[in-house]
Amino acid sequence: MSKVTPATRALSAAGVAFTVHSYDYDPDAESIGLQAAAALGEDPARVLKTLMALVDGKPVCVIVPSDQEVSMKKLAAAARGKSAQMMKPPEAERVTGYKVGGISPFGQRKQVATVLERSALAHELVYLNGGQRGLQVRMKPTDVRDVVKAVVADVIT
Repeated sequence: MSKVTPATRALSAAGVAFTVHSYDYDPDAESIGLQAAAALGEDPARVLKTLMALVDGKPVCVIVPSDQEVSMKKLAAAARGKSAQMMKPPEAERVTGYKVGGISPFGQRKQVATVLERSALAHELVYLNGGQRGLQVRMKPTDVRDVVKAVVADVIT
Protein backbone atom coordinates (compact mmCIF):
# COMPACT_ATOMS: atom_id res chain seq x y z
CA MET A 1 0.00 0.00 0.00
CA SER A 2 1.32 3.40 -0.96
CA LYS A 3 1.34 5.98 1.79
CA VAL A 4 1.47 8.77 -0.79
CA THR A 5 -1.96 9.73 -2.10
CA PRO A 6 -3.52 12.92 -3.43
CA ALA A 7 -4.70 13.48 0.18
CA THR A 8 -1.26 13.19 1.76
CA ARG A 9 0.25 15.33 -1.01
CA ALA A 10 -2.40 18.02 -0.35
CA LEU A 11 -1.67 17.94 3.39
CA SER A 12 2.09 18.19 2.79
CA ALA A 13 1.54 21.10 0.40
CA ALA A 14 -0.61 22.82 3.03
CA GLY A 15 2.25 22.53 5.51
CA VAL A 16 0.26 20.88 8.30
CA ALA A 17 1.57 18.21 10.63
CA PHE A 18 0.06 14.76 10.19
CA THR A 19 0.99 11.12 10.63
CA VAL A 20 -0.07 8.20 8.43
CA HIS A 21 -1.58 5.02 9.87
CA SER A 22 -2.39 1.82 8.00
CA TYR A 23 -4.91 -0.80 9.07
CA ASP A 24 -6.49 -3.93 7.60
CA TYR A 25 -9.49 -2.65 5.65
CA ASP A 26 -12.52 -4.94 5.74
CA PRO A 27 -14.69 -4.41 2.63
CA ASP A 28 -17.50 -6.39 4.29
CA ALA A 29 -17.65 -4.25 7.43
CA GLU A 30 -21.09 -2.86 8.24
CA SER A 31 -19.49 0.51 9.05
CA ILE A 32 -16.16 1.42 7.47
CA GLY A 33 -15.53 4.15 10.05
CA LEU A 34 -16.24 1.93 13.04
CA GLN A 35 -14.13 -0.86 11.56
CA ALA A 36 -11.25 1.62 11.11
CA ALA A 37 -11.61 2.81 14.73
CA ALA A 38 -11.55 -0.77 16.02
CA ALA A 39 -8.55 -1.71 13.85
CA LEU A 40 -6.65 1.37 15.06
CA GLY A 41 -7.68 0.83 18.70
CA GLU A 42 -9.17 4.33 18.81
CA ASP A 43 -12.35 5.89 20.20
CA PRO A 44 -14.84 6.09 17.29
CA ALA A 45 -15.49 9.74 18.21
CA ARG A 46 -11.87 10.50 17.19
CA VAL A 47 -12.04 8.58 13.90
CA LEU A 48 -13.95 10.80 11.49
CA LYS A 49 -15.74 9.60 8.41
CA THR A 50 -15.88 11.58 5.19
CA LEU A 51 -19.25 11.49 3.47
CA MET A 52 -20.42 13.07 0.26
CA ALA A 53 -23.86 14.63 0.04
CA LEU A 54 -25.88 16.85 -2.23
CA VAL A 55 -27.32 20.08 -0.84
CA ASP A 56 -29.81 21.61 -3.25
CA GLY A 57 -28.18 19.41 -5.92
CA LYS A 58 -24.62 20.65 -5.27
CA PRO A 59 -21.85 18.40 -3.89
CA VAL A 60 -20.93 18.90 -0.23
CA CYS A 61 -18.35 17.01 1.80
CA VAL A 62 -19.38 16.35 5.41
CA ILE A 63 -17.01 15.11 8.13
CA VAL A 64 -18.47 13.50 11.25
CA PRO A 65 -17.37 11.05 13.98
CA SER A 66 -17.58 7.46 12.75
CA ASP A 67 -20.09 6.54 15.46
CA GLN A 68 -22.58 9.27 14.48
CA GLU A 69 -25.14 9.83 11.73
CA VAL A 70 -25.66 13.02 9.72
CA SER A 71 -28.90 14.95 10.10
CA MET A 72 -29.87 15.94 6.55
CA LYS A 73 -31.88 18.87 7.88
CA LYS A 74 -28.92 20.20 9.91
CA LEU A 75 -26.53 19.61 7.00
CA ALA A 76 -28.76 21.56 4.61
CA ALA A 77 -28.94 24.44 7.08
CA ALA A 78 -25.15 24.42 7.64
CA ALA A 79 -24.57 24.52 3.87
CA ARG A 80 -27.15 27.29 3.48
CA GLY A 81 -29.50 25.11 1.50
CA LYS A 82 -33.03 23.80 1.71
CA SER A 83 -32.58 20.05 1.33
CA ALA A 84 -29.81 17.48 1.57
CA GLN A 85 -29.38 13.87 0.60
CA MET A 86 -26.50 11.43 0.54
CA MET A 87 -24.65 11.16 -2.76
CA LYS A 88 -24.79 7.77 -4.49
CA PRO A 89 -21.43 5.91 -4.31
CA PRO A 90 -20.61 6.06 -8.06
CA GLU A 91 -21.23 9.82 -8.07
CA ALA A 92 -19.13 10.29 -4.90
CA GLU A 93 -16.27 8.41 -6.56
CA ARG A 94 -16.56 10.50 -9.74
CA VAL A 95 -16.67 13.82 -7.85
CA THR A 96 -13.84 13.05 -5.41
CA GLY A 97 -11.54 10.83 -7.45
CA TYR A 98 -11.46 8.33 -4.57
CA LYS A 99 -13.07 4.91 -4.12
CA VAL A 100 -15.80 4.58 -1.48
CA GLY A 101 -14.04 3.42 1.68
CA GLY A 102 -11.08 5.61 0.76
CA ILE A 103 -12.72 9.03 0.34
CA SER A 104 -10.69 11.78 1.97
CA PRO A 105 -11.67 15.43 2.35
CA PHE A 106 -8.15 16.33 1.18
CA GLY A 107 -6.93 16.25 -2.40
CA GLN A 108 -10.31 15.71 -4.02
CA ARG A 109 -10.56 16.30 -7.78
CA LYS A 110 -12.31 19.59 -7.10
CA GLN A 111 -12.60 21.15 -3.65
CA VAL A 112 -16.27 21.36 -2.71
CA ALA A 113 -18.00 23.04 0.21
CA THR A 114 -17.14 21.12 3.38
CA VAL A 115 -18.92 20.90 6.73
CA LEU A 116 -17.07 19.66 9.83
CA GLU A 117 -19.09 18.40 12.80
CA ARG A 118 -18.45 20.75 15.73
CA SER A 119 -17.78 17.94 18.23
CA ALA A 120 -14.63 16.96 16.30
CA LEU A 121 -12.93 20.11 17.60
CA ALA A 122 -13.12 18.75 21.17
CA HIS A 123 -10.26 16.33 20.46
CA GLU A 124 -6.56 17.08 20.40
CA LEU A 125 -6.04 14.78 17.40
CA VAL A 126 -8.44 13.05 15.02
CA TYR A 127 -8.13 10.45 12.28
CA LEU A 128 -9.51 10.84 8.75
CA ASN A 129 -9.26 8.80 5.61
CA GLY A 130 -5.94 9.34 3.87
CA GLY A 131 -7.28 8.77 0.37
CA GLN A 132 -6.98 5.01 0.21
CA ARG A 133 -8.82 2.09 1.77
CA GLY A 134 -6.95 1.09 4.93
CA LEU A 135 -5.08 4.39 5.26
CA GLN A 136 -5.79 7.08 7.86
CA VAL A 137 -4.11 10.38 8.64
CA ARG A 138 -3.95 11.71 12.21
CA MET A 139 -3.91 15.46 12.73
CA LYS A 140 -5.33 18.38 14.69
CA PRO A 141 -9.02 18.98 13.97
CA THR A 142 -8.33 22.71 13.62
CA ASP A 143 -5.93 21.86 10.78
CA VAL A 144 -8.68 19.77 9.15
CA ARG A 145 -10.98 22.80 9.35
CA ASP A 146 -8.37 25.18 7.99
CA VAL A 147 -7.07 23.03 5.12
CA VAL A 148 -10.52 22.39 3.61
CA LYS A 149 -11.96 25.74 4.72
CA ALA A 150 -14.78 23.89 6.44
CA VAL A 151 -17.88 25.37 7.95
CA VAL A 152 -18.06 24.10 11.54
CA ALA A 153 -21.60 23.15 12.60
CA ASP A 154 -23.66 20.69 14.60
CA VAL A 155 -24.77 18.26 11.88
CA ILE A 156 -25.30 14.98 13.72
CA THR A 157 -28.65 13.50 14.71
